[in-house]
Amino acid sequence: MKMTRTVLLVDNNPHDLQSLEILLKTRDYETIPTRLGTEAVMLAKKRQPDIILLDPMLKDMNGFDVVKTLKGDPHTRNIPIIILTSMDDRDSRLRGLVMGAEESLTKPVDRLELSVRVENLIRLKEYGDLLADQNRRLEIRVNERTMQLADSHHETISIMTAAAEHKDEDTGLHVMRISHYCRELSEHMGLDANFSDCIFYASPMHDIGKIGIPDHILLKPDRHTHDEREAMKKHVTLGAKILKKGRSPYMRMGAEIALNHHERWDGGGYPNGRRGEEIPVSARLMTIADQYDALRAKRPYKPALDHYSAMKIITVGDGRTMPGHFDPDVLEAFKACSKTFRGIYDESAGI
Repeated sequence: MKMTRTVLLVDNNPHDLQSLEILLKTRDYETIPTRLGTEAVMLAKKRQPDIILLDPMLKDMNGFDVVKTLKGDPHTRNIPIIILTSMDDRDSRLRGLVMGAEESLTKPVDRLELSVRVENLIRLKEYGDLLADQNRRLEIRVNERTMQLADSHHETISIMTAAAEHKDEDTGLHVMRISHYCRELSEHMGLDANFSDCIFYASPMHDIGKIGIPDHILLKPDRHTHDEREAMKKHVTLGAKILKKGRSPYMRMGAEIALNHHERWDGGGYPNGRRGEEIPVSARLMTIADQYDALRAKRPYKPALDHYSAMKIITVGDGRTMPGHFDPDVLEAFKACSKTFRGIYDESAGI
């Protein structure tokens, strides 16, 4: 993953171009400015920016044709594009979206909104890149197996790539860590190799349903209201609905994890209040892995916790999180694997 994110700016108005450069550079983005559509196409292919901000009113080439060209090229089609237009009519705003752009904003744009949308789309691109990398590694394994698993592989690529084009609040590092946590627990508990392999690739899809949660709730920088929490809870059923359409083992396990990873051993979870062994094993592993990573990570409404504080909350409890929420066998495996969990998190976070 690139440390510095790059933004390709395409605008015929030099004042607007300069304003965008200043805004983005203050947020540590590297900018590539151009006033020409033909040059924008060339730069996108050569430099592979993380995102493109495009005003379609260009002198040498229709900006909508720029979008169509980039989205039609496999080397550039995954680069997210935000259309910035001063056009007031609805048809013009929608034209860029029809051509394949991810967002459309009307000038003068709100600086905070633009920053949030840029960051959101770049995070989704990074998530998509991570999924693509997982799929490349999975392909090596699939090629050594049966045609059934090969078909499952292609299905996994198709569904997960489609999901990656939408919105998700998790970072790529969170998704990567979850895979390793779950596999570590699975192997420690003596579950078979196929299960360990499957949960490694299925677990990153646990929050895929968040693509269906409205932005003003998903991206809210502080704690949610009761109604917002209830809306957020719907991501589990949305995720299961998306993934249950798949036929491969990865999709089936992904669906059961998505639906059940907020259920609790004592029956106090959601969406169905399942308890004990009614909860699939995959979701029981996912629950404790997700809880540990959430405690360690910084959020807009909470600081990051160190390893020992996170361990204490899970194993002793703090009122909100209690040991009774977890399968006792999984909790014991978590305790035994705690040093490995710490290593996985600290290495990814550069601690």
